[in-house]
Amino acid sequence: MRPVFRSIKIGWVIARYRLDTFFLHPSLPWLARMMLYLLPWRYIFPARESGAVRLRLALEALGPVFIKFGQMLSTRRDLLPDDIAVELARLQDNVPPFPAYKPG
Repeated sequence: MRPVFRSIKIGWVIARYRLDTFFLHPSLPWLARMMLYLLPWRYIFPARESGAVRLRLALEALGPVFIKFGQMLSTRRDLLPDDIAVELARLQDNVPPFPAYKPG
């Protein structure tokens, strides 16, 4: 897959799973918070699940490299909140199958 298309897919997954909510923090400058509030996908894709579930689903949607990154993060409970670490631990055993990569 070309890098441009991969970047578009990553952007789509960020929008689809509403990962922008991880960046909304009171210490963020007001202009950056305003820009995040005005993003159109905030109104198209409501955030129904918790942030931890949405992060896990987004990593699964992005493929094996991102799943492996989530698995690695799940072992570092000192870096993550408990709810995110528990949800990412589900990537250890409960990962849906994905198609095998065939170079060509």
